[in-house]
Amino acid sequence: MSTTPTLNGQSIGQAHYATRALLERAVAPLGVNFGQVLALNVLAAGPVAPAQLVRRITSTLKVDEPAVYEVIASLTDADLAHLDEASLRLTDTGHATQARVADAVAGITARLYADIPTDEASIAARVLTLVTQRANAELAAIPA
Repeated sequence: MSTTPTLNGQSIGQAHYATRALLERAVAPLGVNFGQVLALNVLAAGPVAPAQLVRRITSTLKVDEPAVYEVIASLTDADLAHLDEASLRLTDTGHATQARVADAVAGITARLYADIPTDEASIAARVLTLVTQRANAELAAIPA
């Protein structure tokens, strides 16, 4: 007997963690972790003030600021990013690594979403965006 899947935190989380595990395995040979991947992707668009990157990653991963500063330090230590007076930017090595990450993401995305009809994918994206907005609103309402 087959049951209809339920859209809830558990099913969303399982999809997230399975996809994240694929990504982490794909980027492990590059010597980067998930937090570094997120930072590399932000920096690929151009130089960013460290505080702006910290806000972006803390709001995405729901981690504290010291964890993001550790990511920044690890990127600079690995010569993937350079921190000057006002901004953090990718080095040539960082650009090359981020390009390889983007290729890995594109491959995973192509395999996982290949046969999902566009209209269904659009509906799922809208629903997940709404759930994320609602969860973020609730988080913002909780005193720190």
